[in-house]
Amino acid sequence: MPEDSKQRQRAAHLADDPAGGPLTTDQGVVVDHTDDALAAGERGPTLMEDFHFREKLTRFDHERIPERVVHARGAGAYGYFEPYESCASFTRAAFLQAPTVRTPVFVRFSTVQGPRGSADTVRDVRGFAAKFYTSEGNFDLVGNNMPVFFIQDGIKFPDFVHALKPEPHNEIPTGASAHDTLWDFVSLQPETLHMMMWLMSDRAIPRSYRMMQGFGVHTFRFVDDRGGGTFVKFHWKPLLGVHSLVWDEAQELQGRDPDFNRRDLWQAIESGAYPEYELGVQLIDERDEFAFDVDLLDPTKIVPEERVPVRPIGRLVLDRNPDEFFAETEQAAFHVANLVPGIDVTNDPLLQARLFSYLDTQLIRLGGPNFGRLPVNRPVAPVRTNQRDGYHQPDIHTGTAYSPNSLGGGCPAIAGPGDTAAFTHRAERVEGAKIRRRSPSFQDHYTQASLFWHSMSDWERRHIVDAFRFELGKVGAMSVRERTVEELNHVDHGLAAAVAEGIGVVAPEIGADRRPDVLSPALSLESLRGPGSVRTRQIAVLVTDGVDTRQVRDVHEALAAEGAVAESLAPHDGQVDGDDGQGHPVDRALPTVSSVQYDAVVLPGGPANALEWAADDAAIRFVRDAYRHGKAIGALGSGVGALATLEPHGLGTAVEGGGTVSDRGVVTDTATGRASGEFTSAFLAAVAAHRHWDRPRLLR
Repeated sequence: MPEDSKQRQRAAHLADDPAGGPLTTDQGVVVDHTDDALAAGERGPTLMEDFHFREKLTRFDHERIPERVVHARGAGAYGYFEPYESCASFTRAAFLQAPTVRTPVFVRFSTVQGPRGSADTVRDVRGFAAKFYTSEGNFDLVGNNMPVFFIQDGIKFPDFVHALKPEPHNEIPTGASAHDTLWDFVSLQPETLHMMMWLMSDRAIPRSYRMMQGFGVHTFRFVDDRGGGTFVKFHWKPLLGVHSLVWDEAQELQGRDPDFNRRDLWQAIESGAYPEYELGVQLIDERDEFAFDVDLLDPTKIVPEERVPVRPIGRLVLDRNPDEFFAETEQAAFHVANLVPGIDVTNDPLLQARLFSYLDTQLIRLGGPNFGRLPVNRPVAPVRTNQRDGYHQPDIHTGTAYSPNSLGGGCPAIAGPGDTAAFTHRAERVEGAKIRRRSPSFQDHYTQASLFWHSMSDWERRHIVDAFRFELGKVGAMSVRERTVEELNHVDHGLAAAVAEGIGVVAPEIGADRRPDVLSPALSLESLRGPGSVRTRQIAVLVTDGVDTRQVRDVHEALAAEGAVAESLAPHDGQVDGDDGQGHPVDRALPTVSSVQYDAVVLPGGPANALEWAADDAAIRFVRDAYRHGKAIGALGSGVGALATLEPHGLGTAVEGGGTVSDRGVVTDTATGRASGEFTSAFLAAVAAHRHWDRPRLLR
């Protein structure tokens, strides 16, 4: 979007903001001085009659609200949703009927465990909550980036969160699951194991919110205009593909840039590279409710996509950042009971608990029942209720406040029988004795955890083992380590033995073989890389004095043409002197950044450039880290020689070869002069692959 259009759009959203006028009090009284309080003389006591001072301090003292117990740290964005086609055959929800109708949406991404001040790249579940401002009222699709949950019944939620949160005696660790109480809970609750497999995978450290899946977690129900029902599971799929960090990167980023994911989302939208997601659904006929080997009401299970394919029904585009974090992102209130005609809940016991808990939480966090009237939460559909008063009521109501009434003309009127605009709960027969007991169909806690494990690629399984070793290695109680390994043995003996070896416990005896007959490739990140686009990828180009500026320009232009973002990094800010005598601007100084903040690196040629980099410890580490993390590396001309400092097995072939050589994501060309089209094409392909895990290890 052109800059002037963005400014006009923003101005429209700030139309009621008197930012251009003089400073005033909350009552609109103009203030002429706000640096000094009213006092009796230059060194005398402050006078309490200074109403501006009292108001300013009082408001400051009360400007904090309770942060969310979970999902406290988040980032939000506005956008729109549009369906691909009419979904009338399975739901009467108005916003899913016409491809020509765009529904405004607000989305909030978040981490779960940590407080607002924690880092973005911790190992954690990520929230993916979308508020659809539909013509029939707000619909909130409140989900996560993983399709299952830790527990089956909401009554366990306080216990799980207490175990997940920092240890109660010292409030450590912040934003992390690697501690005793969480793993004690896990080792005693086998139903957590499926989710723990997801949490130990690279899904728990997404590269970007723009490259992260989302799931509704629960089984919901679509209702058509005849009252017929269809079970539905919601899936969000990013158009850029699904990509993750590696644990080493995630940990370094917590120090280098704790706002890495939030900054990435904000900058992408500001630059016009709007994140896009496809909404897909798994549709299951109500007659097939019991046709699966899992219970559709069990939130710790999936229905494999190979069994029920995901049907794309529309796309979400995020095209506007919030204007004020607190007023919008922080005060956004989501609730799974915000439903519209055509979408209903099921008897999933965790979902049923959320129907109560979300509203209860918002009432205390946002100070009362009128949080729905805040701009970010306000529906675009008309609101006519008999609800009155309460804290922060912004509306001035007239007329009666009860129903039925005659003095108010019977308004607001109840929808009549057959009114298609009214929400109608899906009718189903419910009967049974009042008991505290879970269905036997919920009792298999290991099969799908094993399915997940065996559906992973080799490198994903290595990362999962490393994650378990890291997490359990932080657990002080050896009994918890041992008990967790025993539980993992029910998932896969090889997994349990590998984890046991790394954490100093005895490997268990070989248990039952749970290897599934049919795997689910859709669970592996290998199948979710996307269309091979390099759009919005961040590429580092290492430059110093004497760099071949023609090659630098060629690389920048080739990357920009494909939507990637190239930045020239040098030992210092300002500019470097190119080999043509011209200055080349430096985007960032190398001491202020790290390889973990980029998706790939290029070493252009130039005799001085190559010599300086080969002797620069920071540059060597930059390239070596990129290599270890499986990222694309490009080198041109004399820049190829600088790669000799890496000394990995097999790289010598690429270095010695003539012309363009591409070897497991390392792309080299020893020719001097302009970067060839062959080189840039090979490098772009290497970047699009995201990671190259088939590389040999570095010798040192």
